Amino acid sequence: MFHVEQTKNMFPNEYDVIVVGAGHAGSEAAAAAANLGSKTLLITMNLQNIAQMSCNPAMGGIAKGQIVREIDALGGYSGVVSDQTAIQFKMLNKSKGPAMWSPRVQSDRMRFSETWRDMLENTPNLDFYQEMVSGLLTENNKVIGVKTSLGVEIRAKSVVLTNGTFLNGIIHIGDKNFGGGRAGEKASTGITEDLINLGFESGRMKTGTPPRVDGRSLDFSKMIDQPGDERPEKFSYLDITKPLTKQRLCYMSYTSETVHNLLKEGFDKSPMFNGAIKSSGPRYCPSIEEKINRFADKDRHQLFVEPEGWNTVEYYINGFSTSLSEEVQFNALRQVAGFENVKFFRPGYAIEYDYFPPIQLRHSLETKLVSGLYFAGQINGTTGYEEAASQGLMAGINAHLKVKDKDPFTLQRDEAYIGVLIDDLITKGTKEPYRMFTSRAEYRTLLRQDNADFRLTEKSFNIGLASEKRLKTMEKKQKESDAFIQFFKNTSVSHKVLNPILEEKNSAPVKQMDKLYKPFSRPNITMDDMQKIKEVDQYITENNLDREVLEQTEIQIKYAGYIDKEKNNADKLNRLEGIKIPENFDYSKLKSLSYEALEKLREVKPVTVSQASRISGVSPNDISVLLVYMGR
Repeated sequence: MFHVEQTKNMFPNEYDVIVVGAGHAGSEAAAAAANLGSKTLLITMNLQNIAQMSCNPAMGGIAKGQIVREIDALGGYSGVVSDQTAIQFKMLNKSKGPAMWSPRVQSDRMRFSETWRDMLENTPNLDFYQEMVSGLLTENNKVIGVKTSLGVEIRAKSVVLTNGTFLNGIIHIGDKNFGGGRAGEKASTGITEDLINLGFESGRMKTGTPPRVDGRSLDFSKMIDQPGDERPEKFSYLDITKPLTKQRLCYMSYTSETVHNLLKEGFDKSPMFNGAIKSSGPRYCPSIEEKINRFADKDRHQLFVEPEGWNTVEYYINGFSTSLSEEVQFNALRQVAGFENVKFFRPGYAIEYDYFPPIQLRHSLETKLVSGLYFAGQINGTTGYEEAASQGLMAGINAHLKVKDKDPFTLQRDEAYIGVLIDDLITKGTKEPYRMFTSRAEYRTLLRQDNADFRLTEKSFNIGLASEKRLKTMEKKQKESDAFIQFFKNTSVSHKVLNPILEEKNSAPVKQMDKLYKPFSRPNITMDDMQKIKEVDQYITENNLDREVLEQTEIQIKYAGYIDKEKNNADKLNRLEGIKIPENFDYSKLKSLSYEALEKLREVKPVTVSQASRISGVSPNDISVLLVYMGR
């Protein structure tokens, strides 16, 4: 075995931060720690697969798009990389209120990984090493480094584990299974065993992926075109990226009863139904066999046919995730309209892997058992690139702050979807892959995709991550939108000017001169309508206002009442956030607590009364008991 003395020429005596794994979580963690000034080492089993899109070639979506914008506002890289490698952009849920609008891009899979690697290689303070980490080095419940499969020991003041689906991963295709962390890559061993020996509780989860096919073998004329937005936007608030000027088409087709019957023929050998897979899969992204079994009344399901890049013929069949045998997959898919002559690049598969229930973590994502050790991504039971990337960013920030003896950086539930995600994980835990939805956020009117920079950039700048350029860009946008709102509040226009616009939208006319703010507040009156008024158009032109400022102004005016109401609700609940619970508080003193509450409070160890109130099994009566004991 190699020891530190023997490898001192290979590595510094000690890194500030070691990040294990270079997926979406690991890449964001390494970038954050290094950009904050920590000497950082990123270790991965294959440097060619940095930030690999293991499943669908897309970023964003419902609630996930908000997370990407939050990562960008905080100074992370995911939004910039997504913009630079996008092949199609869509703003989802545009027919609903702005709290539900969610940006999503189709990405060029190969360029996405390549761009991430370029950005990381141009990040100061960041070293790379290709090897499998097989265990941890600890002393007195504190992490002091990692050891690799070659026996190399590398010292560090903090370690971030972002192992994805690699921990003791097993791939399933029909009745066949073999070790692997991803198609064509071996599983990672040793870390789980080390963590269990340190006292951690582990579990197993499952996820899956659909077949990849040759686009030259598809008949797209039999499918339904799925174009991008006519006026595409972008993720990053920085002006270093630009909206797309050309886009690639996606397509939609459907399964049928014939397809379902062919798939059912393989159920007897399906690991989902024959007991080979015992772990929980993602509830909201089920395999095609689960859909058929769970929704037996449905005679068809949507399939989205998504290109993998600008210059490839490979396509991803979204909605056809499966672990059935390759032959069954192939025969069934050939019965889908447009797939009659399909050729496979590779079949779909399921993968089982180890995870660690996240109630073992603090809000900073540091483990409660081992100081300086952080978990991020699928190791915490989440699913999705965006959820992983946001955890990686927060873990990287906090690993750096720990080394510098600074307070952790955390986000509240009314400040970010990232705050909701982490609080849900560490307070409620999860027994199935956790995916973010807008419905999980009680303050979603505050947590819109359009205002992530207003919410988070200054916070990130204050800890040294977001650049001054980001801050200045945000402040300029905020100043311009605030001034434009005042313009609408202060500017009066004759009813003769307003009424033709209102009547065109079947909106009640006004009888006298009125402030522009009032008619603009009506739900069916848009910024485009307002721009027909000379004074508004002149103001926009003279002040050179961009689309982001126009959108922000419109949302702030139209939803002012909802926004104010939600802020008041958040302020009331945040009063409980200020009531801290001592770290080793003895809940057995509270004789009036229910037995379930006592059990859950001991397990989760909430930091505040507010967090305690969100634990499943802790009732309002239990919180009252806690408040009375604490003199409130």
